[in-house]
Amino acid sequence: MSRTRLPMSLRAAAVAVATVVSITAGAGVASADANATPDYEVKLDLLPAALDSSGAPSAAVRSAFGLSTTASSRSYEYFDTSSRALKGQGWSVRLRHKSGKDLELNYKKRFDVSNGDVTSALDTANRAGFDSSDTNYDAQVDWGYSAQELSFSNDKSASGSGYSGTSLPAVSTARSLLVSNIPGKLDDWTAKHWGTDRLTESAAHGPVTTKVYSGSWQGTEPSIEVLTVPAASGGGTQTVIELSFTVDTRSEASSLRSKAISLTDSNAWLYHGDILKTDLILDRL
Repeated sequence: MSRTRLPMSLRAAAVAVATVVSITAGAGVASADANATPDYEVKLDLLPAALDSSGAPSAAVRSAFGLSTTASSRSYEYFDTSSRALKGQGWSVRLRHKSGKDLELNYKKRFDVSNGDVTSALDTANRAGFDSSDTNYDAQVDWGYSAQELSFSNDKSASGSGYSGTSLPAVSTARSLLVSNIPGKLDDWTAKHWGTDRLTESAAHGPVTTKVYSGSWQGTEPSIEVLTVPAASGGGTQTVIELSFTVDTRSEASSLRSKAISLTDSNAWLYHGDILKTDLILDRL
């Protein structure tokens, strides 16, 4: 039986395709790593009514969230340029000192979550190099009253020896620590050593010293952080009261967030909005 022969040009194309398929099958196909798997931190801001006359959570709030009557202290400050170059690229850099602990250096990259679509935010992060293979960063979704945000945090430490209580190093020392420990993704974010150059010219915003009350509620370990910053008007102060807890999955976060909102709202403790502490400190200190 005779066969119909393909024209020369089509036979050549077929051979080329077969060759590529053969090479690909033998060598393996490089594929992108999977998206990171975030945990979820629920963050709800409370009204001054949640505090007693001493500025601590009221007895009713302590009872509702199983809070201790004593607080731990921490001080922290953020570093950025006068033009907020780091913030403009979605980065924040923080130095924190908890009483009696080592200094904590935090480098965080944020990605917007639009309309609750965490998967799209994770896709965007993946394309920027933040995926499941990078164990230097912890992925987390902050879920507030009306907004969500995806972040990737790189945490490092430095000796707290010589810094009593929650005291922080001099600004020049703090800046040097942050520069010497800068992670590669931040350092080369838009150009070689872009991050180092920005931190070298940065200023400190802060410090703020806060009180944190830890508790136990619905199988979680909630905390209420109380901090004071200058008021937006430039006169007086504003007290920020943040309730937060962390869980592993979105379904847990959704259920417990709804319960926390219901509980705080029914007692007239809930602020119906989101207060971004990082922005307040950068803008007012």
